[in-house]
Amino acid sequence: MAITLKTPADIEKMRVAGQLAAEVLEMIEPFVKPGVSTGELDRLCHQHITDKQHAISACLGYHGFPKSVCISVNDVVCHGIPSDDKLLKDGDIVNIDVTVIKDEFHGDTSKMFLVGKPTIQGERLCRITQESLYLALRMVRPGIRLRELGRAIQQYVEAQDFSVVREYCGHGIGKGFHEEPQVLHYDADDGGVVLQAGMAFTIEPMVNAGDYRIRSMKDGWTVKTKDRSLSAQYEHTIVVTETGCEIMTLRKDDTIARILTASA
Repeated sequence: MAITLKTPADIEKMRVAGQLAAEVLEMIEPFVKPGVSTGELDRLCHQHITDKQHAISACLGYHGFPKSVCISVNDVVCHGIPSDDKLLKDGDIVNIDVTVIKDEFHGDTSKMFLVGKPTIQGERLCRITQESLYLALRMVRPGIRLRELGRAIQQYVEAQDFSVVREYCGHGIGKGFHEEPQVLHYDADDGGVVLQAGMAFTIEPMVNAGDYRIRSMKDGWTVKTKDRSLSAQYEHTIVVTETGCEIMTLRKDDTIARILTASA
């Protein structure tokens, strides 16, 4: 498994790309409300990335993906295609997944948005999913096995009577959108990967309110829960440091992640 360790110069460029991706999620938040279409949200994100940040959306055209960001609503696990026909309604939970390219390096991040007044289950699912990400971030440091992250996420999520999606995972990142290693969010063989300073990857657990199994739609992209239960995801791009990790995609509103970074 060829895992590329990032140089200080690489990491500096990743900081820039990561902050741009985080900024898109900060920018779009006021627009995520009942009545807006996911197509309109995509246009706003695209305009911000291209016109304001002078950057590139990594999603647009990636293996034919037609939009600039992925927007996944309710039972959509990932890769939701924005559409003018899809209007958000009160109580929806929405994931917006943004990947920005700047100076050849990628910044990849996503978060959940609660539309209007959230349901009890929707709010709880989003909270537990974010907490599972924080749990893994706290564990990152040189010398630990990669699979320990997945084991901890799975144990935490299943203790809450939710489930972890198996088919999709975090990934190495840098000049490539998807590099080695694969970062599984459940306990499985990791090929013996031990974390080292300079590794860069995403952690992005996808958590279902019901069963972990999924189904793929005819559009070739959209993935939904098989039992039509709600699904949530949070994602950060990180670089392993000598003492912990640096979160490249830190948002101003992500106070817990900010504390984790300060203590690393």
